[in-house]
Amino acid sequence: MFTNEMISSFNELETAVYQYVSKNGSKVIYMRIRELAAETHVSTATILRFCRKAGCDGFTEFKVRLKLYLKEQEPFEPKSMHHSVTDFFERSLNGPIEDQMLEAARAMSLSDSIIFIGIGSSGILAEYGARYFSSLGKLSLYIKDPHYPIHTNFLQNSTTIVLSVSGENDYTIRHTHQMREAGSTIISITNNKHCTIAKMSDINLSYYVSEERFAHSNITTQVPVVYILESLARELYRLSNIQN
Repeated sequence: MFTNEMISSFNELETAVYQYVSKNGSKVIYMRIRELAAETHVSTATILRFCRKAGCDGFTEFKVRLKLYLKEQEPFEPKSMHHSVTDFFERSLNGPIEDQMLEAARAMSLSDSIIFIGIGSSGILAEYGARYFSSLGKLSLYIKDPHYPIHTNFLQNSTTIVLSVSGENDYTIRHTHQMREAGSTIISITNNKHCTIAKMSDINLSYYVSEERFAHSNITTQVPVVYILESLARELYRLSNIQN
């Protein structure tokens, strides 16, 4: 709500207003300008100057911004995962995702190597996926550094598994584009099939669970992603044994 630059620009009277507002924000949003002036022992002109230094045209706009700020600071209560996860597994048993995973496993069985890419929590799952696939005998690598240099000469006859909840991360999109240009088969695992990364993919596996965000973090459950990764690896192992 208040940047360091704003606070340093306040004079003595405006600082008194700032200190009152920071301690009584939930009360200030319902006050009139004269009431705040009386509580802080300053003039209404001082209140208006304070509001302008806070980036607002007047007291009304200041109260609106303060109300929104206070709303953002309310304690976060994460939803229970039970409904989202149960709903996903019910859909996976009765929907097309099982057939899509079989198609993806067949594509991977024709590849010499598999590259997993993702950023943030998706990067951690990319690392997990690469380890899990390698444990079942398929050479797999992961990239979770957004600035990792990609040498496309080594991507011939490969499959890239792209992990992204939103499917709109700029770094992941750039990596996906590089992989696609190099001729790698793209399989994406995203929360919905209408995102950019899904449209760039040869095969998209979407799990459709309710997204949850806290502050600047996406805390959407990743249980469906783990299920998809392990199912793909097991199906790939089964296909490899048949071919051998």
